[in-house]
Amino acid sequence: MIDRCDNPWRGQGLAIEGPWPCEDVAAVSRLLALCPAHAPTPLRDCPELAARAGVARLHIKDERGRMGLGSFKALGAAHAIAQEAAAAVQGDQWDKALTGRAYVTASAGNHGLSVAAGARLFGARAVIYLADTVPEAFAARLEAKGAQVMREGATYEASMAAAESAARKLGWTLLSDSSWPGYTALPLLVMEGYLQLADEAADQIDAPPTHILLQAGVGGMAAAVAKLARARWGDAPQIIVVEPAAAPALIDSIRAGHLVDSTGPVSNMGRLDCKTASMIALKGLSRDADLFVTISDEQAAAGAAILADHGLATTPSGGAGLSALLAGLDLGHRARVLAILSEGPEDV
Repeated sequence: MIDRCDNPWRGQGLAIEGPWPCEDVAAVSRLLALCPAHAPTPLRDCPELAARAGVARLHIKDERGRMGLGSFKALGAAHAIAQEAAAAVQGDQWDKALTGRAYVTASAGNHGLSVAAGARLFGARAVIYLADTVPEAFAARLEAKGAQVMREGATYEASMAAAESAARKLGWTLLSDSSWPGYTALPLLVMEGYLQLADEAADQIDAPPTHILLQAGVGGMAAAVAKLARARWGDAPQIIVVEPAAAPALIDSIRAGHLVDSTGPVSNMGRLDCKTASMIALKGLSRDADLFVTISDEQAAAGAAILADHGLATTPSGGAGLSALLAGLDLGHRARVLAILSEGPEDV
């Protein structure tokens, strides 16, 4: 069973203090043009999966190879750090632009890799707090990128509280991919980076989609893509946000009419297992999204298995939007769907 909630705030958005998601993709593109690792990721036309899902077309934006980091998150924190480096650089000494700075965050996955990569590129330190549930293999990947890894707490929320505390005590820069009252500037830059994937997809697709599927944890990527989609295609596409049933932060807030904390067990969609939405993301999605749905861990695992069988190996998190479609989310046989494969499999 897929839980679903039509968005009653569509078009106006919830009355939340703070900025809206931005749409200035040109600022992102200018910085990425300086990065030798940058190249557009492919948009895949998947007729066999479309037939299985009962839709006319299915386009999948494949973020698994993004800048060698394995996920769309490469566009987020690293972009925020690059913007700060651009403001501080002396001459052409980019590798020393942020010497003496330390960025700290909590991560349930790829956000930490983006912080680590961005910090190393510009001469800063990266300190990443991980919950006890995050696999040791991921900690090793962070350390290989030059990050210092700290273990704290049983949940993502506990590790984030530890990162906030360290930032206050030690004068480090907190770089979260979420936002809350009084903390919006850097998360807004993180979300700005995600505009790049949406802009690429809009240029690559041969006709505007009728439906866009966006998986969400705190909601940053979903809100950024939704904002750019509205800028490019107006109100025509139906934008659908997909969350884990164990972490229904956005759908609970939409139903409540304000930001609320959600509850639930640990999900196998670990990258999306966030019990509190980003304030900026909720504000944007309450205006731009049409429908919010949740899927079970079992549906996410089944969807990931189907994707692997079609040569699109990913995690339950990375394929969650597609898993909703494959689990029976009925969009109609004429639907032209755009979805995002947001990360590669964990063993890569």
